[in-house]
Amino acid sequence: MRKLAAGNWKMNGMSVDLAEIAKLIDAHPAPDCDMLICPPTTLLSRMAERAAGSALQIGGQDCHAAGNGAHTGDISPAMLKDAGASHVILGHSERRADHGETDASVQAKAAAAQAIGLVAIVCVGETEAQRDAGTTLAVIGSQLAGSLPATLATVPDALVVAYEPVWAIGTGRTPTLDEIAEVHSFIRDTLVKRYGAAAQEMRLLYGGSVKASNAAAIFALPHVNGALVGGASLKCADFAPIVTALAAS
Repeated sequence: MRKLAAGNWKMNGMSVDLAEIAKLIDAHPAPDCDMLICPPTTLLSRMAERAAGSALQIGGQDCHAAGNGAHTGDISPAMLKDAGASHVILGHSERRADHGETDASVQAKAAAAQAIGLVAIVCVGETEAQRDAGTTLAVIGSQLAGSLPATLATVPDALVVAYEPVWAIGTGRTPTLDEIAEVHSFIRDTLVKRYGAAAQEMRLLYGGSVKASNAAAIFALPHVNGALVGGASLKCADFAPIVTALAAS
């Protein structure tokens, strides 16, 4: 299984920030893992052009389940692919909270993304209140059941699950290593029950205040096959050491 270091730029990045891509490519011309940046849509095609021929892959941050039509402001999986994307993040907690996305809508998007040949990175994670109430695994189980496609449309690495505890995103707080390991083991077991032995090859990412100082310890955990990184992916100086740690794990 080839591990994945994915960066989510969220609603950040202007034309001048494309310079960070050249730095990242120079820092990791041939990393021993997959390397992905998901910029805002305004930068996607230009970033893909700059990354062409390099080890860096480019992805979108969301897509619509429909292939085209009267959906003002939305973008289809085919449009992402046409702009140079190979991946798409779906069901991020910020989309679920800010736009009312449901498990069912995420599932429809994931199926549409896979059908067009994009790697779908489906996000799951509990709130602080859910963690404190002891319902983390029940919440994750429900999100997995409702958000993932019914079957693996292609090879196992075309569907990725990212565990991002909502209370750890951008806060500087992270779960303990034991807590991360518990959730990732639960996710793996759940996927195997759903998809069979092929799910052993699905990549599971951890996200939530991942940085150079804690990356190696997180990547050493079983069933952690990479990271979905937010703020630390905006600058090569912050993201490149995370890629290094993953490649060495």
